[in-house]
Amino acid sequence: MNLQTKQTIALECRNYIYENGLSQSDFAAKAGMGKEFITHILKEDSDFTYSAGKNKVVNIADKYFTRIAEFIGLQLSKSYWEVQPTSQLTAAISILKDAKEFGATNLIIGDTGAGKTHAVDLFYRKNPADTFVVTIGSSDNLADIIDKIIDQLKITTGKTKSKKLRDIASKLRNLKENGANPQLIMDEAEYMKIPALCATKELYDYLHKHASIILIGTPQLLKNLDSLRKKDKPGIPQFYRRIKFGIRQLPTVDRSFKLFLNGLSKPVQAFLTQICDNYGELHDVLVPVRREADRTGEEITVPFIKKVLNLSNQY
Repeated sequence: MNLQTKQTIALECRNYIYENGLSQSDFAAKAGMGKEFITHILKEDSDFTYSAGKNKVVNIADKYFTRIAEFIGLQLSKSYWEVQPTSQLTAAISILKDAKEFGATNLIIGDTGAGKTHAVDLFYRKNPADTFVVTIGSSDNLADIIDKIIDQLKITTGKTKSKKLRDIASKLRNLKENGANPQLIMDEAEYMKIPALCATKELYDYLHKHASIILIGTPQLLKNLDSLRKKDKPGIPQFYRRIKFGIRQLPTVDRSFKLFLNGLSKPVQAFLTQICDNYGELHDVLVPVRREADRTGEEITVPFIKKVLNLSNQY
């Protein structure tokens, strides 16, 4: 990475921190890097080195500049996928914005590959100071999820789950009392088990109108909730009552992909609509295909796509 690129990243990072009211420590934590690297990078007239002890001066590794650029949304290389204002993206951003402003709790439901996580990433970059995002894993239990939230909030808490939940709520309420609009977003919430859903109900009761809570998931999340309600599992009817009128369904994916296929031949467009079911799959096809076409200078045709993706025997 050359010096001019590093200087550009440092300048854009300073602007981002200023515009979003972050400290250097806040930014370092959110970007997942040590504060000492941010401090050295953001110094005026920095030579982008740091002291490693014993009179040894070391260059700051390129990976830290790349991490900063990715976090603030600064594009360093040619993009092979452009963000488009799909109805799903527009709806998700609108829901997140409204919920954040009014401290609402919502479930955002959308099909796999509809761009839900992408919408969260874009929204988070615009609201980093008081937006906290955790991704639920298939193996996460309640303790795991609570610890992920604590890591995002950067707080010290008690030892029991109940005390940790109260400390989480206290942190978010304090942010609200100090003029922020805190929002806790839990992505891939279809993986949440009964204890986690009940804990969300507890957070709701602590935070109603003080902080926004958003669960984002596939239709499986609603199916799971419906099944648990029918079985009258403890805590689930109470949880459902609180979120019933906060459920927001995103529009179905436009399988014509018309926003993304400009400039491609009709045979290629027809082929892509045949093999791709959603925006995520379209992305996974177009990015490597466009990159390879750029490298070789070849035209993007159906045979070319099949060759790049090794699909010759499948379609």
